[in-house]
Amino acid sequence: MKRTSEYGFTLIELIIVLSIASILLSMAVPNYSAFVQDSLLTAQSNNFASTLALAKSEAIKRSSRVSICPSTNGTGCTGGSVWSNGWVVFANPNGDSTIDAGEEILQVGSALSGGNTLAGTKTRITFTSNGFVMGFFDSFSLCDRRGIAYSKKIILNSQGRTRFETGNGACS
Repeated sequence: MKRTSEYGFTLIELIIVLSIASILLSMAVPNYSAFVQDSLLTAQSNNFASTLALAKSEAIKRSSRVSICPSTNGTGCTGGSVWSNGWVVFANPNGDSTIDAGEEILQVGSALSGGNTLAGTKTRITFTSNGFVMGFFDSFSLCDRRGIAYSKKIILNSQGRTRFETGNGACS
C-alpha cells in the first residue's frame, strides 16, 4: 500500500505567522492613516489652486472681472471668510461683491471633506482682465485635525500666481 504525504500548517506555525502579521499591521496602519490625510490635504489644496487658476484665465479670456467668494449655498456669496463650506466663481463685470442678475456662475466648489478647514482673510478674490488680483495678495490656510504642523498654506500674490507652503498655516 502506498503512503501519501499530507501538507498543511501546524498550530505553532500558524501562531507564528499570525504574530508576525499583527506586528506588521500595527506598524503600517498609523502610517497609512497619515498618508491618507496628507493625500486629502494635497488634493484639496490643488483643487482650490485650480479654482484660482480658472478664475484668472476666465478673467483674461473674457477681458472682464471674475470673482471667487465663499458660499454656503452655491448661488451667492454667503460664507464670510470661511471657504470650507464651498465657493462660487462668477463673472463679475461691475466688480461688486455680489452675484447680480445676469452674472454667470462659472463654477461651484463643494464643501471640504474630512472635517478640513480652509480660511482666508478676504471675503472675495477678484481677478481683473489682465489676470491680476484686485487689491492685495491673500493667503488661505488649509488645516486638518492634526493642526498647524501639517497645514497647507495657499498664497496668492497680486499677479494672480499661487504657491504653497506646508506647516505654516493659521489653524484655529
